Amino acid sequence: MNSNPKIQIVMKKLISNFFYAGLFLLALNFTACQDEFEEVGGPQEQETIIANSNTAQLIQKTSAQDGSYDNIVDRASCFALKFPYTVEVNGIQITIDSKEDLHTIEEIFDELEDDDDILDIIFPITITLSDYSEIIIQSKDQLEEMARECLEGGDDDDIECIDFVYPITLFTFDVNNQLSGEVKIESDEQMRKFFSELEDNALVSIDFPITLKKYDGTDIVVENNTALAAALSNAKDDCDEDDDDDYNDDDFTKERLDAYLVECPWEVREVLRDDVDQTGQYFEYLMTFAEDGSVVVKVATGNTINGTWSTTQSDHGPLLTLEFDTLVDFNLEWVVYEIGEGKIKLFAEGGNRIVLKQRCDLNLGEQPDPETLRAILGECSWIIKKVKNQGEEIERLLGYEFKFMAEGVVTLSNGVSTSEGTWEIGLNSQLVLSLMITMGDEPGVSFEWPLRDLANDRLKFDVEDIGYELILQRVCNDNADDEDVAEIRNIMMGGTWMVAQYKENSVDITSEYSSMDFNFDTLNQVEVSMDASVINTGLWRVLRNHDGVLKFYLNLGAEGSLGELTEDWYINMVEANRIELVHEQESSTEILVFEKP
Repeated sequence: MNSNPKIQIVMKKLISNFFYAGLFLLALNFTACQDEFEEVGGPQEQETIIANSNTAQLIQKTSAQDGSYDNIVDRASCFALKFPYTVEVNGIQITIDSKEDLHTIEEIFDELEDDDDILDIIFPITITLSDYSEIIIQSKDQLEEMARECLEGGDDDDIECIDFVYPITLFTFDVNNQLSGEVKIESDEQMRKFFSELEDNALVSIDFPITLKKYDGTDIVVENNTALAAALSNAKDDCDEDDDDDYNDDDFTKERLDAYLVECPWEVREVLRDDVDQTGQYFEYLMTFAEDGSVVVKVATGNTINGTWSTTQSDHGPLLTLEFDTLVDFNLEWVVYEIGEGKIKLFAEGGNRIVLKQRCDLNLGEQPDPETLRAILGECSWIIKKVKNQGEEIERLLGYEFKFMAEGVVTLSNGVSTSEGTWEIGLNSQLVLSLMITMGDEPGVSFEWPLRDLANDRLKFDVEDIGYELILQRVCNDNADDEDVAEIRNIMMGGTWMVAQYKENSVDITSEYSSMDFNFDTLNQVEVSMDASVINTGLWRVLRNHDGVLKFYLNLGAEGSLGELTEDWYINMVEANRIELVHEQESSTEILVFEKP
């Protein structure tokens, strides 16, 4: 069966008065005869279908195995090669394990437009016919002979534009028209084999209602044989079953092209004009087609170019006409040579080609103005709340301070040492507003950071697919005007502290820190000692976050037991000789208590 949904068949009422009479007698005598037959569910007066009737044939055609999906390999629509098998495509040997692998063949064919595409099948192979029977094929000649047995042009007689929705329950009858069995059908293969194995005059009924799914995703609920037969018959010509052998045309219409163009933005991947490669100046431009016939092109600088588009139908398929005042290399009536799998290829005589890639993953809605982000960054300092690189959190940078200065200079400091680099605001290759940082001695922050969340006191940048994330907390004038922050800082700098408690969930790990002394100094430095010897230094900060919550940043690196204390803690309680800190995650809660001895 094709990847396109197949039509599910509705059974036509073909019962005669004789059969109605038989069913009537069945209803009267079923109780007396029930010991002779298996008890089954279903209505007592169900319409029946004769096994050799037109309705039964429609059912078999709808549930038949479709062979057109692999025409790129076998050039025949009435059978399909059974997975797995091996082919050699332009000298490259690949194993085909699924329908998705067939796209690999087309991609190899499409690498060069003017070469000779050669595909050789490695025999023996097994082919599956429309009735799901299998034949082993030993040679190319034998395969071509089987292909010639298909109808001219590669057509087959299956119905692919509608599908049955399973499970479906069928009832069978004996020679006396009495209910004799019940069968639950779970797949097209079971349905096809069930009907093909019936005697010509056998009777079958369906437990209605059943659901059919059309090629466009629409569900149809049918209540009887007549509605079933009508739905299956009507659906045969509802869609293009792609039964010809031109695998590369993807059999699309003007209507399909129109809908496809406006579905998502399109990224320019290749431009050839008058046999001159112009890709470099247009690469990754984004084209957004609107239903009103307008098209907007966004370029890497953030500028937009407006134009119009229209389509017409020709003998060679749909044509796409583009018109721009400034983007003149696109101004042609283009033949749409290929469509599908997220790609459109446009051609015109004289060595002209455009290749577009669909980018449904991009959100090209309203973005903040670059000048707005630039101004916000330059007004105050920004503290690193979190930075991740390829999914790994870089804890050693927690609490570090960015200062974005004029003329593209940026510094990163822990209060003692400072790194210097460059910064800029612009659009990345996906045309998303980004903070672009280059800092040679700190690769952990050197990246094009796409902006995801903009607020006056908090910025979030991330690329979720590859695990990059940067969250910055705004701090102006070092929170000097916040009385609570100033008081807590003074308390922490008022002497030596020790860990009175450290717990991860219910596990108490306080003993690992019982012999350590902590001194919180100016310039945001913290010093850890044992027996009057310094064993570690780090960074600490007290500030109020964007939600108005008091936070305690403690960065003692990422290694050893002290690394466990590296977090941005909530300040739960503070007194002159005691401070309680809490850090909550999805699966754990940590509690850290410092006290003065």
